[in-house]
Amino acid sequence: MENKNSPSESFIRFFEAALPAGLAAAVRDNLRAAASSAFDKMDLVSNEEFEVQKRVLLRTREKLEQLELQVAELEKKMRQ
Repeated sequence: MENKNSPSESFIRFFEAALPAGLAAAVRDNLRAAASSAFDKMDLVSNEEFEVQKRVLLRTREKLEQLELQVAELEKKMRQ
């Protein structure tokens, strides 16, 4: 069974809520298979991995800003 927070399960719950109850039950398995197949082909990352990468990017930007300031200070000293 898929993780109930997976993209395909979220997609299925969204469509089940929009369909009449009888129809939702009739198409659930086909919809789950199609959604799972489509999402498996996509290059998706988990929220956890996204948050980790966001923090890494933030630290990298902060370090870049520090280095830019250091370079500017060194250039200023060299001109004097």
